Amino acid sequence: MRHTLPLAPQFYVTAPQPCPYLEGRMERKLFTALQGEGAQRLNDSLSKQGFRRSQNVLYRPSCADCAACLSARINVEDFRPSRSQKKTIKKNQEVIRRATSPWATEEQYDLFRRYLEARHADGGMADMDTFEFAAMIEESPIRTRVVEYADPDSGALVAVCLTDVLDDGVSMVYSFYDPDLPKASLGTYIILDHVEIARETALPYVYLGYWVPGSPKMGYKQAFAGLEVYVDGAWEKMRDPGDYDARTHPLSNDPIAEQVANISLPDGRPLRPRRG
Repeated sequence: MRHTLPLAPQFYVTAPQPCPYLEGRMERKLFTALQGEGAQRLNDSLSKQGFRRSQNVLYRPSCADCAACLSARINVEDFRPSRSQKKTIKKNQEVIRRATSPWATEEQYDLFRRYLEARHADGGMADMDTFEFAAMIEESPIRTRVVEYADPDSGALVAVCLTDVLDDGVSMVYSFYDPDLPKASLGTYIILDHVEIARETALPYVYLGYWVPGSPKMGYKQAFAGLEVYVDGAWEKMRDPGDYDARTHPLSNDPIAEQVANISLPDGRPLRPRRG
């Protein structure tokens, strides 16, 4: 009788390219394919270890010169909205939320283009065409939803979030919103509403992607109470942001081989035995 052992996922490293968060730095990513019957379990497990999903790939920063990018999530039980966040909730209380299957539409793409042109015209997604946008939305081997937000009077789309449903939370893969409505604070509202979605579905966390000390682009995440960051293999409550500045220094991360060795698979076993 033959017994087939489960195949461990294979991990690879991207070539270095300019970092979008810290000027003068180069970024590199550790990644693996997300496919097959075990895709949902693998995504659940690796999301807890600082990985993020992009279509059929799971990745985590693995830069040679720093370890600044820290996966961040909101502990829903510990979250309390600030005064300004309460005002944001009130301003958008009539906005209509629609959660649908991951299906791209022309209205979504039009909003996406306006958002990029206003906020990220020089970013890596600036040249994304309709086919690439559809792939971003629709190519998901796991449980994914598109959460749309619409104006209560006109029904026009004002914001969209591509959201994965994990076994312990919701993961905000990518969001965009109407750049012509700055007073609505829609970017903040989408996060606040995902905290509410997590509460409604009895899930303990909202995964926000990466927080980077010293990056103005990521500063908004530290404004949310209950924030946790993934540091050195464990989640911890966010301390003073200045406490994490050392992670931007060279040689502050582990070698690639050690990083891979310390990844746990869905069944709890490490990818390969650790050496003492």
